[in-house]
Amino acid sequence: MKKSFLIVLLFGYLKVGAQTSTFIIADSLFEKGRYKLALQELDKNDPTFLSNYKKAVIYESIDDFKKAAEFLEKALVFKEDENVKLKLAKNYQRLQLLGKSIKIYEDILAKDSLNLVLKYQLGKLYLNTNKGDQAISIFKYLIDNDALNANYSYQLALGYALKNDRDRMINSFIATYKKDTLHLNAIVNLATSFHKLRDVDSTQLFVVKGLAIDKDHISLNRLKINQLFRDENYKEAIPFLLNLDSIDTKDTYSKSMLGRTYYNLDSLEKAKTYFNKVSDLDREDFKALTYLGHIALKEKDYKYATLNYRMATYIGKEKRDEEYYGLATVHYEKNEPLLAMANFEKAYAENSNNYKALFQLAKLTDDYYEDKKMGYKLYKKYMRYQYSKDEQITNFVARRIKDIKNDYFMKGENLEE
Repeated sequence: MKKSFLIVLLFGYLKVGAQTSTFIIADSLFEKGRYKLALQELDKNDPTFLSNYKKAVIYESIDDFKKAAEFLEKALVFKEDENVKLKLAKNYQRLQLLGKSIKIYEDILAKDSLNLVLKYQLGKLYLNTNKGDQAISIFKYLIDNDALNANYSYQLALGYALKNDRDRMINSFIATYKKDTLHLNAIVNLATSFHKLRDVDSTQLFVVKGLAIDKDHISLNRLKINQLFRDENYKEAIPFLLNLDSIDTKDTYSKSMLGRTYYNLDSLEKAKTYFNKVSDLDREDFKALTYLGHIALKEKDYKYATLNYRMATYIGKEKRDEEYYGLATVHYEKNEPLLAMANFEKAYAENSNNYKALFQLAKLTDDYYEDKKMGYKLYKKYMRYQYSKDEQITNFVARRIKDIKNDYFMKGENLEE
């Protein structure tokens, strides 16, 4: 009996020794980057907690998170280990299995409710799974335990954003900024939030603060540029646009805005250069063609203007009233009134708010036809729908309606009101 016990003990010792030798060899191979040989070495003995864990580490190192999670799960069958659970939770996150990751964090926190690091990670997971109430509860708790931590306030703001609680969201972003005036994400969100509220001063305040931290931030640059454009500060917008264009040479926004800027500054050659670049990069951007048409029209190159306007109407899927209006103007300049009228009519059909198209259609109809009744009806239509758009045009239309009506009255005919 004693001899038998010694044999079993010796066998167990040899088995452990063999496994230890296997681990040393596998570790050495893995350190040299020979992970396939390391995995083969680990397969030589029966699986254990440690062999499964080492396989998981190897697979994780080559970004095979599915296999890493598989072997971490197998390791936990042999032994409960908190560190392995946390590693498994992180692999689940990489695999977008967030529900499984949340379950692990919740189980650990049920035993250790004071672990603030895990609470923070769990709070972010709740945000990523649209569980706003749970996230808000956690970040409020964290703020109570560390009132100076700016990230807690920032994450709380994101929680309120999920709940569409705008006021609390903005207040939490402001709290973040007060705790850390260099917290760029909070600054960007404040600029964006105030922009949506149409609070120009507050928007630009945080845009300036954000650009002082990161002059290449794309969203902040766009907010700055768009406001300068609205204020017609075209020259001031150019340095921001050139910087933005240098960040991403394939970006069409900066090139399009540079084209519009130079167009408004009457630098037509520069405008043409940028609109051609936009057109080359994005064949669907019909507005670049529209502006090329505008430039050609200004240069009295009617053939090129017509070509660009027609291409824009063909490519464009949105309202194309500007393009048809441009075509109508070309035909008007070429003394082709019927074609001009047809295109003014198309422009108004595309966009009933384009009062200038309706007025031009009415005026040309009035000028072209001896029978003024068609023009009269169009003038009446203008007064019915567009009378408040332009005082000077409205006054002209009112006078013309009165004159036409009087002329027909003198001929013995009353026009309908």
